[in-house]
Amino acid sequence: MRSVSAAIVGFSMLSAAVSVAAAQPLPGDFVFLRDADPTILQDIRYAGSNNFVGRPLKGYEAGECIVTRKVAAALTRVQRDLASRGLSLKMLDCYRPQRAVDDMYAWAQDGRETAAQRRYNPKMSKADLFRRGYIVRHSGHSTGKAVDLTLVQLPAAKVPPFDPNAGFADCTAPEGLRTPEGSVDMGTGYDCSDAKAHTASKAITRHQRKWRDTLVSAMTRQGFVNFRLEWWHFALPGGANVAYDFPVTKRR
Repeated sequence: MRSVSAAIVGFSMLSAAVSVAAAQPLPGDFVFLRDADPTILQDIRYAGSNNFVGRPLKGYEAGECIVTRKVAAALTRVQRDLASRGLSLKMLDCYRPQRAVDDMYAWAQDGRETAAQRRYNPKMSKADLFRRGYIVRHSGHSTGKAVDLTLVQLPAAKVPPFDPNAGFADCTAPEGLRTPEGSVDMGTGYDCSDAKAHTASKAITRHQRKWRDTLVSAMTRQGFVNFRLEWWHFALPGGANVAYDFPVTKRR
């Protein structure tokens, strides 16, 4: 009986420890964006296989957008502005653990070209992505102040599950041929490493330019700064530039 009692006590203590660990808040000044504004759509691409690596990146244990409180508040204001025009933000990446950044770098250096990579980088090798600054050793995403996003017209259309074996064209192709994203047509797909994805690219239609301008304008009004090589990437300046490495976990 003593050994059974001890086992029960030990199990209870372990369960309590697990519960406490699960209940621990996010570190620093981070929050789940769903807690700040549940109306903002999310499709965190590095938590699945619909990305240039073709698999979940290290540290992405759930498809949740995590950002600093200041960024969450600013995104909420952007969403309020867009909602009045029948639009919504869709988050594609938010906080990115440093281990995921390291995973990207290792992938870019391994010398193996993949079909997934070609959908996103039709004109460059993997090594080119690092040399040209598309993949870096230290990312603003790891500070919680950088986000990747797009626009969706409401009501949002249902997007079919991603099929990695489908014969989608590369990210620079017309919208109907590339991977479905359930968003407005920005001229290229998300994470497209190509000159056509540069925010000010002249190689897009007037309609596509209108959508890029709408996104940039809405984000700029709330203090975000766009990265000129990627129409989807924005950062909110200010505060400490500390890179974090806690995993992206499911919101509890």
